[in-house]
Amino acid sequence: MAIFTGAGVAIVTPFHEDGTVNYEKFAELVEFQIKNGTDAIIVCGTTGEASTLTHEEHLDVIKFCVEKVAGRIPVIAGTGSNCTETAIYLSKEAEKYGVDGILVVTPYYNKATQNGLYEHFKMIANSVKVPMILYNVPSRTGCNIAPATVVRLCKDVENIVGVKEASGNISQVAKLMSIADGSVDLYSGNDDQIVPILSLGGKGVISVLSNVAPQQTHDICAKFFEGDVEGSCKEQLRAIELCDALFCEVNPIPVKKALNIMGMEAGPMRRPLSEMEPENAAKLEKAMKNYGIL
Repeated sequence: MAIFTGAGVAIVTPFHEDGTVNYEKFAELVEFQIKNGTDAIIVCGTTGEASTLTHEEHLDVIKFCVEKVAGRIPVIAGTGSNCTETAIYLSKEAEKYGVDGILVVTPYYNKATQNGLYEHFKMIANSVKVPMILYNVPSRTGCNIAPATVVRLCKDVENIVGVKEASGNISQVAKLMSIADGSVDLYSGNDDQIVPILSLGGKGVISVLSNVAPQQTHDICAKFFEGDVEGSCKEQLRAIELCDALFCEVNPIPVKKALNIMGMEAGPMRRPLSEMEPENAAKLEKAMKNYGIL
């Protein structure tokens, strides 16, 4: 059984102006997500700025999230690293806190061969018992998991259950699902490709859009699974302008700006990320108004 189906939010990590984690606002964001239909929370991923959290902060945020969610929906922790031993450490600690699964990105900067990726992910998965989702985002990591490698991992390693596909390459995803033989739980990693991914057998999306439009993102998936493909597609297309605005600068700059515009006080980014350019902020605010969330 899949860890979750539907829309999982790749939740932001709110900060105070001094850069420390704002746990009060984080708790409010968790409640906002659950109240508005989100099917799972993915904590400490790219959108959560995990790359600029210390290990202690990273684990504290995961623990806090698990405690606040309190079993109401699944919590999946980002525990990836370009160092296999670090990823094992983070994964084992997250498991102790009671996460429902882990999301592990491909090694960035140092990259790896396909055999190296296989060994990396297998070692991490074997260090824990919770299910693991691979995260393929070559635009950020410079490293692509080939379809055959994804299938090999899902078939060979019991608790590797699927992949978050953010390559943007629909042809690659189609190839993956054509050889998966039911072994891969597929999640879209791109908000503008939810319906295409679902049409290829996807289980849902791990979403940036859900931070600001949780109910609507949930509905895209729910309508599709209910057989209302036309309604699902309509909701997907209605969201395209906002999706484009949320990625007109590197994630999570725009989505944090959007939350701040909504009065949800997500705070600043940590360096090297910087404030959104004024012309892009205006574009984002216009898209939010057109979408109906302002």
